Formats: sequence, C-alpha cells, structure tokens
Amino acid sequence: MGNKIRVAIVGYGNIGKQVLETVLCTPDFELAGLVRRSIANLPPELQAVKVVTDIKELEKVDVAILCLPTRMVSISAKAILALGINTIDSFDIHTKIWDLRQELDVEAKKHQAVAIVSAGWDPGSDSVIRTLMQAMAPKGVTYTNFGPGMSMGHTVAAKTIEGVKDALSMTIPLGEGIHRREVYIELKDGYKFDEVATAIKNDNYFINDETHVEQVESVEALKNMRHGVKLVRKGVSGKTENQQFEFDMRINNPALTAQILVACARASMKQRPGAYTLIEIPPVDLLEGEKENLIKKLV
Repeated sequence: MGNKIRVAIVGYGNIGKQVLETVLCTPDFELAGLVRRSIANLPPELQAVKVVTDIKELEKVDVAILCLPTRMVSISAKAILALGINTIDSFDIHTKIWDLRQELDVEAKKHQAVAIVSAGWDPGSDSVIRTLMQAMAPKGVTYTNFGPGMSMGHTVAAKTIEGVKDALSMTIPLGEGIHRREVYIELKDGYKFDEVATAIKNDNYFINDETHVEQVESVEALKNMRHGVKLVRKGVSGKTENQQFEFDMRINNPALTAQILVACARASMKQRPGAYTLIEIPPVDLLEGEKENLIKKLV
C-alpha cells in the first residue's frame, strides 16, 4: 500500500498502553511518537519509543489519538487541530457529545483537519449498533445494559474527587437500561469517608445513577478490565410489531476502546475537514484495504 498513517499517542494510561500495542501491530500505521507530561522514569516498553512532552516535537504527525480523561479532551483537541493534525478521542459524557462535536467542528474546518469524537465502544461502536437497530425498527425502544465491569470514565472521575487516593468504579446492570455504580476507594490521609462519598455521588458522572461507595484497603487488588454490553431493541418494522434485536459482547474494556480509536484514526484520513461522531463515518472507512475488495467480501 502507499504511505503509512503517522500517528501520535497523547497520554499513556490504560487506553494509551493498549493503543500503543494496537498501532504497533497494524500494518498501515507508523508510530510518530508518544506525548506524556513527563519523559522521566519511562517504563521498559517505551525505551525504544520517541517520547516527548509536546506534540510539536514529533515529525509529520497525520493524526493524534487522545488517550486522556474526558474532561481534558476539548482543550487538548483544539490545540492539536490548530496544528492541522487530525484528532480522535473517546469522550464519554453522552449529554455533552453534541456540544463537543460542534466546538471541534469549527476548529477542524478552520485548520483543514478532521476530529472524530467519542470514538470508543459506548459511545462509539455501540452507537452504530443502536443506529442500525433503529433503522430496522423505527418505532420502539432500545435498552443499553452495561457490565458488569469496570467503567474507565467513571473510575477516572472518582479519582479526581478531592481526598481520593485511588478508585475503581464498577457498573452493575439492573435491566432495561438501568445501572448501579459500585465505587471502591482508598482515602488520602486526613479526609472523612462520608464527605468524600457524598462528593462522588454528586459528581456529574454519578448523580443520575444509584451509587454505592465503599472504602477498601487496596483498589489494585480489585481491578479487572472486563466489561460488556447487551443492547436490546423491541419495536415495529413497517406495520409489523414484535420485532426484537439483541447485540451482546464481553470484552476487555481498554483493548476494545484502543482498537476502535485506531480504526477511526484510519477513517479520519478519508473524511473532509470537520468533526464527526462514529455514526457519521462510513463503516468501510474504518477498515484497512481497498474499498472494492472490502465490498466484494462483506456485502
């Protein structure tokens, strides 16, 4: 094939580590480098990787995959788009996605770049499944049942609460799209558990769900990256009722997120300047290979 897509990874947490592994085993990609807050004390797997503190230090970056907490995405994406570099993120506050898309659309068009927002698995690939289900039965209800498993977005949100030393948020499905959050925390010295627990429950990530907070000696001992989802739509096709569709998967959370981010990085190279969500991207653009061959194989 032609020139490889040169990608920069911004951030190196759970998702960043998986994105690095995915990029290195994807034939049409080339790693331009990794952007971190510090280049001191690099882990062994980064010894052979170009690591910088500013993306401007990397050569010829086509696309930046933002492996950052959701609340850092807007500022970081705008700064990188201003350099004419495409951005891909996994922003996961559903009620704020349209606002972010509109903000980044202005910046992307201004600098002839592409931003694909909320490119994880939910929001992200699950959004595509929900869209197809609604097309198949326009009248009806779709239930999204997460877990049981670790929610990375909720875990990061809990960690930002003052007084929290470490945290883990588990999503427990209760049925019909209703969930319970089980949050396990280690406290910093000098903080009261009741006050910290209340702050977590009042955070935007948790305030709309039944949330239980428990203090533990070791969060690390509880961590498990498993997760999953079951999507169910019950509806009407034309005038025919009692149509039911289901989509079910059990996954490693950051690994799947990373794979979708990399696929969207590829797709970003095929779009006109602007910002997009995953449901606006032609599915074939996510795949490596010639369109003709993919159509012959998949249609």
